[in-house]
Amino acid sequence: MQPESGPPAPVLDEDGYLVDPDAWTEDLARMLAKREGIELTGEHWDVIRFMRAFYEERRIAPDARYVLRHLAESRGADRNELFRLFPYGYPKQACKIAGMRKPRVWSTG
Repeated sequence: MQPESGPPAPVLDEDGYLVDPDAWTEDLARMLAKREGIELTGEHWDVIRFMRAFYEERRIAPDARYVLRHLAESRGADRNELFRLFPYGYPKQACKIAGMRKPRVWSTG
């Protein structure tokens, strides 16, 4: 009897970003966050889920300004909140954990 095989492992690029954003799962986000030294809280999930919804609707990763606007409107948070949640930056950590491709150029808001 052969061992059961699950779905294929998601493909990451050399920097650890998901090659196909449609292969993202919450379990993958937890694994990527752990690699980044981040324990995901409800605040992190709020940002990640916003990013995923934006991606699903527009098929592109949101610029940081959209995430900052979401934080301001939903929690009254300022731009420092994003950097508190993802201390090594939006493209380095938030985009990676949310399953976005590696940004070529990005706005920090």
